[in-house]
Amino acid sequence: MQQNIAVNTQEKQGNLILSKVKRYVLALQHLVAMFGATVLVPMITGLNPSVALFTAGIGTLIFHLCTKGKVPAFLGSSFAFIPGILAVKEAYNGDLTYAQGGMLIAGLAYVIFSFLIKKIGMERIKNVLPDHVVGPMIIVIGLNLLPTALDMASNNFLIAAITLGIALTITFTAKGFLKQVAILIAVTIGYIISFNMGLVDTAVIKEAPLFAIPAFTLPKFDAAAIMIIVPAILAVFMEHIGDITTNGKVCGQNFVEDPGLNRTLLGDGLATAVASLIGGPANTTYGENTGVLAITKNYDPSILRITAIFAIILGFVAKFGGVLRTIPTPVMGGISVMLFSMIALVGARTIKENKVKFNLSNTVIMAAIIIVGIGGPYIEKATGLTVGIPITETVTISGLSFAAIVGITLNLVISFISKMSKKSSK
Repeated sequence: MQQNIAVNTQEKQGNLILSKVKRYVLALQHLVAMFGATVLVPMITGLNPSVALFTAGIGTLIFHLCTKGKVPAFLGSSFAFIPGILAVKEAYNGDLTYAQGGMLIAGLAYVIFSFLIKKIGMERIKNVLPDHVVGPMIIVIGLNLLPTALDMASNNFLIAAITLGIALTITFTAKGFLKQVAILIAVTIGYIISFNMGLVDTAVIKEAPLFAIPAFTLPKFDAAAIMIIVPAILAVFMEHIGDITTNGKVCGQNFVEDPGLNRTLLGDGLATAVASLIGGPANTTYGENTGVLAITKNYDPSILRITAIFAIILGFVAKFGGVLRTIPTPVMGGISVMLFSMIALVGARTIKENKVKFNLSNTVIMAAIIIVGIGGPYIEKATGLTVGIPITETVTISGLSFAAIVGITLNLVISFISKMSKKSSK
């Protein structure tokens, strides 16, 4: 009898250890899924990759705290803020602390957004930000970033093409976990080829200590930088709704209702504010990790919290940060072409899936956003006119920021005129 009890106890302990091992393996898989995009944003913009990993982990834990630990989501670096960060970087002679200040205010604006949604409801918000405004804005984000990717690729088009080709091949032909790590595999192969061609400077890796505190920085604030950065939250807002809705569908739950969209937005906003406070990029919920949930069928939110802890630890491994900084520019350029194109496609899919009507008013609004957002520099060259709102002698609200203002204003004006004409006809 005692022998049977001992055997059962050993079996239970063995199963418990196996269960813990599985949880850590699943957490590592989530880490791999989010890794490529999370470190790519700081590498493109000049922010610190180690800080980005640390703030992604901290941001995820904040998000889980705000959502009562119910939503199995991971928060990583947001691509939507890249154009604004690069614009501020150029306007302020490479000083990214002003971009941090803009992202901090954007995060706080997101927090205010969450309280507004709780108070006035989602429907009223969608009246200001309908799909025919948000879809073109996302398209503008992607297409505005493509020239940056091509410029990076121009350092060595062969390396960039090989990296891009590998990523696309894996993405479109592979299945399951292999598909999730397409970016990581492509960058690794591109790195190895570049190393063999003598394009990798390993001095940074040798000089970096094994462990070190990430290079945290405090933000600086300027009204012009804030005006450039903040409009990106309009696009991220709709992206967030899509991610949370998709996440809920995968898990068989309605997270928009419980814990509530206001709570998920609050978590997203606070995560972004905290990240930008110490030098990280703005955070956003990651569809990559929702894909992992769909593959594994394991929806335990605590596994994502383990992933967050892994990311925080990884941020302190200075050797790893050194390796990231040595990835050649054309390798990142090739991957960026793919990622930025996918952002533009998300915008097109937003228009299609939400069955936006191509009537005269919607078409005018969508065309205005795309023309202003993408064609601004070309219009300026052709006419000499400034397409944007001058804030200072060196800073102008243009691109996505100005396109968002034009789109929202135009939509409200057309809606108002339409209502007035209907009333007068009665």
